[in-house]
Amino acid sequence: MPKILVTNDDGISSPGIKILAKTLKSIGDVYVVAPETEQSAVAHALTLHRPLKSAKTGKNAYYINGTPTDCVIIGVNKLLPSRPDIIVSGINNGGNLGDNVTYSGTVAAAIEGTLLGIPSIAVSLVTEYNNNHGPQKMTSGFNRAAECAIEIVNKIIEAGLPKDTLLNVNVPPGPEIMGTKITRQGKLVYDNGIQELADPRGKECYWIGGGEPQWKKGGDTDLDAIHNGYISVTPVHLDLTNYKALKYLKETW
Repeated sequence: MPKILVTNDDGISSPGIKILAKTLKSIGDVYVVAPETEQSAVAHALTLHRPLKSAKTGKNAYYINGTPTDCVIIGVNKLLPSRPDIIVSGINNGGNLGDNVTYSGTVAAAIEGTLLGIPSIAVSLVTEYNNNHGPQKMTSGFNRAAECAIEIVNKIIEAGLPKDTLLNVNVPPGPEIMGTKITRQGKLVYDNGIQELADPRGKECYWIGGGEPQWKKGGDTDLDAIHNGYISVTPVHLDLTNYKALKYLKETW
């Protein structure tokens, strides 16, 4: 059976990672290494200025007082008995769509796995467009996302992934899924995303977050797929070079 490392950015106690790990045990030898507390939006942060500690919370399950990237590095190099065959990060409570992949700790964990040469995927349950987030609906959504993860893990184990490429998977919130689409990263624009507030002493302060996200429609993006009820699978490449710009600069500078 394949050895699977499961991590996330919502923390070791999140329902998404518990359902994901339990579901993946049907196809592999699962190890969980996750942050002790929620680390949403920490992106690819690495802890360099304080020591990191781990604690075992169950059979093959550990938490680390650090970031998702810390968890992958320590899990692969210190906690697992040998390198995993695949890394699955999630299930994130909320979508990682469009530009949000650059902030996501969930996606960053998969990026770190890819940097280490291990096939990796990030799995998120999109909840932003569903007004009912009751426990029963959330559990049902996580179960759907976990079953989707099994299908993708099986395909990767059979066929592999292109070099330096991870998969960013987003599952729609509704009970009916239209299918799966291979997509490209969309473009999100937030309206009024910074709130201007005052602290109890009347001093001006700011809160980043909120606002209504708008997206540029284009039929093959992750955002369009989700809004039309499809699972979105986006291949993300580690090489951020803009090759058109590279050619242009070489020719004109």
